[in-house]
Amino acid sequence: MASRGSRDQAGIPPDIKKLSFEDALEALEEIVQRLEGGEVLLEESIDIYSRGTHLKTHCEQKLHSAREKVERIVPGDLDGVGAEPAEID
Repeated sequence: MASRGSRDQAGIPPDIKKLSFEDALEALEEIVQRLEGGEVLLEESIDIYSRGTHLKTHCEQKLHSAREKVERIVPGDLDGVGAEPAEID
């Protein structure tokens, strides 16, 4: 069974998958500005809205992945220190 992350990434266009979090977020912000400006034709609005949903999913996946990697340092038994997953909300 596929993990949630691989399922979410399955429908995302390859050009979006290649983007860093920062680049994807910037592209998403540009889409929001264009849509809020109200000067985009209906067909283009639908297309860029769809791209925006892919960018949003990509950003969420990047954040989820980063969250899984974050650890916090805790006092250990004999070695002095250890690490455990951080509780991030």
